[in-house]
Amino acid sequence: MSLRIVVCVKYVPDATGDRHFADDLTVDRDDVDGLLSELDEYAVEQALQIAESADDAEVTVLTVGPEDAKDALRKALSMGADKAVHVEDDDLHGTDVIGTSLVLAKAVEKAGFDLVIAGMASTDGTMGVVPALLAERLGVPQVTLLSEVSVEGGTVKGRRDGDTA
Repeated sequence: MSLRIVVCVKYVPDATGDRHFADDLTVDRDDVDGLLSELDEYAVEQALQIAESADDAEVTVLTVGPEDAKDALRKALSMGADKAVHVEDDDLHGTDVIGTSLVLAKAVEKAGFDLVIAGMASTDGTMGVVPALLAERLGVPQVTLLSEVSVEGGTVKGRRDGDTA
């Protein structure tokens, strides 16, 4: 059976652009260019490295966001991801991390997974809590801030910089 890796990614405003708030006090994403969060690019690259070392693996990138979020998926596909899933619903605009984690969990479950990878935070909010909330909703363990990851015989192994064990 194939190793199914899902990478959660986010389309974020370009940090070099001017940021403004919309009338509803959410970040106005219409007047600034967006891109795949740089920290999520690292997550995609890690997934691709794991897939390359596996006998049979598939990398699916997943995002929740407006129509423009397709650009983040296109970037991840151009990096080598196999499939992309876009959850687009205008009612999700301005959703907090609790709601985002719920939508992501449902989408990840529907896609099917053996391993879920996320960047350590998004570059627009840098809260870094969605991966923990997602792991809790999926009922799987979470490991954070890994500098090396491998999958061997159905076991995920990781290393953190600074860890001595």
